[in-house]
Amino acid sequence: MPAHSPEDICRLFQPQMPAGDLDAVLTLYDRDVAFLNQAGEVIRGHDRLKQELSSFVATKPHFEYSIKQIVHADDIALMHIHWTVSGSRQMKAYAVEVARR
Repeated sequence: MPAHSPEDICRLFQPQMPAGDLDAVLTLYDRDVAFLNQAGEVIRGHDRLKQELSSFVATKPHFEYSIKQIVHADDIALMHIHWTVSGSRQMKAYAVEVARR
């Protein structure tokens, strides 16, 4: 199922990660995705992102999201999101996501 709004991105991502469905996760990202990992490296493209997320998805992470703000400009949305991860890896973070229609 495709995302039809910025909010849909979080709603769809949340069950796909613990299910291990990286192919579905990747449909939420542009083919030319630029993703900043925890080490501060920029990961580009679906193949590299899939590789980056594969070990994390193996932990069956459970995500909880709180969208703090969405700023729309034409076909672009800037999202400020607070998320927590529970499971074998506990994490909390604030994320900035850029989405386009």
